Amino acid sequence: MIRLLLVGLFAYTTYRVTMRIIEEMSGDAAPPDERRRLRRQSAAMGVEPKR
Repeated sequence: MIRLLLVGLFAYTTYRVTMRIIEEMSGDAAPPDERRRLRRQSAAMGVEPKR
């Protein structure tokens, strides 16, 4: 059971690091998409974006 927990933590950490790298790389290569950023920000705050 401890092995399963360790594998899960490793997979989650790898996922978060990969997503952070992808976000940083895509931010440099192309201009940020305002709608996508607004959706993420609104979702993080728990409200719907106003359009």
